[in-house]
Amino acid sequence: MRRIVVERAGDGSALWAVEVADSWFSRLRGLIGRHSPVQGTGLYFPGTNSIHMLFMRYPIDCVFVGSPSADGGAAAGAGRTGEVRQVLAVRENLLPWTGVVWWVRGARGAIELAAGGATQAGVGVGDRLRFSSAEI
Repeated sequence: MRRIVVERAGDGSALWAVEVADSWFSRLRGLIGRHSPVQGTGLYFPGTNSIHMLFMRYPIDCVFVGSPSADGGAAAGAGRTGEVRQVLAVRENLLPWTGVVWWVRGARGAIELAAGGATQAGVGVGDRLRFSSAEI
């Protein structure tokens, strides 16, 4: 699975190293059956505006992002160097089997993280994140 680094657009500080769920199977599986994600890592679902917690074993945080900004310096597509996306919503501590986020208006991607990952990184609505291809 392809991996990218998500950075804070303002200062370039690395926030998370994430796998990109860009195939039918990787999107279907998601984090199901995996051990709890390690802080600082996660899974990015390009093109989605909702998630579910069915079959999950642990709580997670989810950061929803919009389309790439025109000033991001790169064409659309997950993980291309320079792609900048704005945070539209942060859902924290989504519980296994019961946490569902039905629809986030304008979202064009979701980053699933270990519970507490969004707070620990200090990420909130309106922040701008840069998605960078990197060897991690």
